[in-house]
Amino acid sequence: MTTTTEIAPDFFRISTYLSEFDLQFNQFLVRDEQPLLFHTGLRALLPQVKEAVAALIEPASLRWIGFSHFEADECGTLNQWLELAPAAQAVCSLTGALVSVNDYALRPARPMQHDELLETGRYRFRFRSTPHVPHCWEAGLLFEEVHGTLLCSDLFTHSGDVEPLTASEVVGRARRSIEDFEAGPLANAYPLTSRTEPTLNALAELAPRTLATMHGSAYQGDGAGALRELAGVMRDVFGPAPA
Repeated sequence: MTTTTEIAPDFFRISTYLSEFDLQFNQFLVRDEQPLLFHTGLRALLPQVKEAVAALIEPASLRWIGFSHFEADECGTLNQWLELAPAAQAVCSLTGALVSVNDYALRPARPMQHDELLETGRYRFRFRSTPHVPHCWEAGLLFEEVHGTLLCSDLFTHSGDVEPLTASEVVGRARRSIEDFEAGPLANAYPLTSRTEPTLNALAELAPRTLATMHGSAYQGDGAGALRELAGVMRDVFGPAPA
């Protein structure tokens, strides 16, 4: 079953739990003059996601389709959305546009530079380039500055059919999932590089009040503290980063 929850003003979490992965797959719709969808979901989820979006906006009015990196659950139905919404455009890192998206997508993406702003009307999104955080060379995240929501992709991933929004600590859940991944088929999902901790600390400086996680509950609270704690978890689980 797909559920929709408003986790911040005009900011909707669309979530489907898939038991075969024991994970929730979340998309985020921002309802504004130029609506934005962050994550498209897997192709199998398109009917449910489209129905959820249609309950909030006219799907053809979608203007921006964002994602962190080129992966099926991040942008697997990008072209289907580009067909549904004639003015829609992918928004991603410059690297992502050059190495994958512009070759794959029906229309060229809007490439974003580090700290560039995307304004959708009432809301503005700051793009942060985050190579290999959570993973992939082209990774990048969007931070909504008005209400302080960080679209953090696979950061803080945790398993289970959990509540839409939590104010309790989320780092422990993320740690357990990282440890479980390393023991199973998803090992090596999170690379640790010399840039991992500085990147997480730079995201913490944004002082997010809501963390919009792709897999698991969204978190409201001290987002900066959670990001710094996550850097510590990465050190604990993987050891010191290479120099």
